[in-house]
Amino acid sequence: MVRHTTSGAGTAGRVKAGLAKAGHVKTAVLAAAAMLVSALGLLFLGQGSAEAHGVAMTPGSRTYLCMKDAITDTGAVSPTNAACAAAIAQSGASSLYNWFAVLDSNAGGRGQGYVPDGTICSAGDRSPYDFRGYNLARSDWPRTHLASGSTIQMNYSNWAAHPGDFRVYITRQGWSPTAQLKWSDLEQVHTVTNPPQTGSPGTDGGHYYWNTPLPSGRSGDALLFVQWVRSDSNENFFSCSDIVFDGGHGEVTGIRGSGTTPPTNPPTTPPTTPPTTPPTTPPAGDGSCMAQYKIVGSWGGGFQGEVEVMNHGTSPLTGWRVGWTPGSGTTLTSVWNGTLGSGSNGAVTVSNAAYNGTVPANGSTTFGFTADSTGNNLPVGSVSCTVS
Repeated sequence: MVRHTTSGAGTAGRVKAGLAKAGHVKTAVLAAAAMLVSALGLLFLGQGSAEAHGVAMTPGSRTYLCMKDAITDTGAVSPTNAACAAAIAQSGASSLYNWFAVLDSNAGGRGQGYVPDGTICSAGDRSPYDFRGYNLARSDWPRTHLASGSTIQMNYSNWAAHPGDFRVYITRQGWSPTAQLKWSDLEQVHTVTNPPQTGSPGTDGGHYYWNTPLPSGRSGDALLFVQWVRSDSNENFFSCSDIVFDGGHGEVTGIRGSGTTPPTNPPTTPPTTPPTTPPTTPPAGDGSCMAQYKIVGSWGGGFQGEVEVMNHGTSPLTGWRVGWTPGSGTTLTSVWNGTLGSGSNGAVTVSNAAYNGTVPANGSTTFGFTADSTGNNLPVGSVSCTVS
């Protein structure tokens, strides 16, 4: 959702971003989140000291919109956007499940002179995950259509919430998306400190939100870059969103089901009633318990998986539960180092065993499983982790 006003307007008009289809997005964003493994597996949230996580959801970052484009309702990875396909080919499908984790744990607010040109969209290639493919210089990334001189409501994922500044940059007039992004291309247009948030941390739909004024007199392609600088840690997050100044009202094009051009008469009012369909994904995480899902091996008709349960909090966990919805045609047949349960709408849960329920701060434990499968070995949506 983008809130849009023209310069001098008294009240921001709310309009649909045109990206959420109620069957395709589970809990406001799948709103994931927010998602996939290539051969070596998919990672959820960090290693080491990584504790906060997030990128722009509106205007959508490259990782977020490629996740929206590539993940089908069955959990298969099938990008329709050529730029997203190229990024996934280079960085692997784990970049989709970790769309919110373009991070550098040691950035400490540093940008130009520290993060090399051409690597800005991958946090200088210092993330524990591979996001190099999202630096590709090409003109066919998914993009958000905006009006120069307007004010937009930005939404930024609060997968794990922490205090800090959000520094907003936009490329200068004349920038070409087919050239590598350089710091000299960027102009800082806004900074916001500790903005409000809605939705719970550790969920696909939770986010910070604030209004950002866009520069006047702009036209054509541009890139909006956000550096989230935590005030309680040296960890920073990097987010690149492709936009075009063409008088749009937040329409998103270039992803599955979005069409290729914005509508001629975009909606001008928000829905009068909230959606009534309950979420179909498993319970979301609490921001300190995180889960890393990977495929260890596969064979005709099945596969073996492993999930690492990580504690990114400052105190021990005293019980955990991981939940996900298996891909279509997938059934878990055995679990070790955990207790298998079931959730609603086909979701599964695995809770700790009696001997591995306590996870120390910055520690982890693992459980394994085997499954029968028709080939959809990836979860549908996010893998959640909650403290039980």
